Amino acid sequence: MALEMRSNCEKCHTPLSVDGEAYICSYECTFCQQCTEKMQHICPNCGGELLTRPRRQTKE
Repeated sequence: MALEMRSNCEKCHTPLSVDGEAYICSYECTFCQQCTEKMQHICPNCGGELLTRPRRQTKE
């Protein structure tokens, strides 16, 4: 099963690109860097740790 690459921060709704920086928990809740830092790397939905999301290369 592939990782769902959500396109917006769940907190502030900032657009997130598949090759840009984003953070996820084990349930794939997705946040931008700024919101993640404000939440001290803790997911507000499940209480899990927010880690850097793997990046995918964009097709050129």
